[in-house]
Amino acid sequence: MTAEACKILLVLGHAASGKSAWAEARVVDADAPTYLATSRVLDDEMRRKVEAHAARRGPGWTLVEEPVNLAAACDGLTGTVLVDCVTMWLTNLLMDDADWRAPLDAWISAMHASSARFVLVSNDVGGGVTPDNGMARRFQHMQGLTNQRLAAEADRVVLVTAGLPQVLK
Repeated sequence: MTAEACKILLVLGHAASGKSAWAEARVVDADAPTYLATSRVLDDEMRRKVEAHAARRGPGWTLVEEPVNLAAACDGLTGTVLVDCVTMWLTNLLMDDADWRAPLDAWISAMHASSARFVLVSNDVGGGVTPDNGMARRFQHMQGLTNQRLAAEADRVVLVTAGLPQVLK
């Protein structure tokens, strides 16, 4: 399964499920792939995680960093774009106390208008217990609705568990 076969490929999984590595493997052979990073590096743990992802990707990738405005980031992109990850993007919107529905709609429109193909990495956060606080419950709900919307737009949806892909769509 390659990214070239899809306009939008959504890769879901829990934390440390292997979803990012699996998604990167779908893109690694693309001509001049782009890595669209959504994380904000706020501590040493996140810095180490970002460095590990960069080392695993290796050279040949174009890096675009955009924590919030993914619609604008899509402007001018070509080839295959790996967006890692939707969950960090949504977290950034939540922490900025920003609306998430309008930016999601704009991003989806921008992906469809772009000549690029997109591989989206997102966490499936709904598989555990109900969170014990309002912010976490709100985030879990937002993430679930975002994943549903992206899955509806995607040509293919894959759930990665323990590094193993399960095709959902």
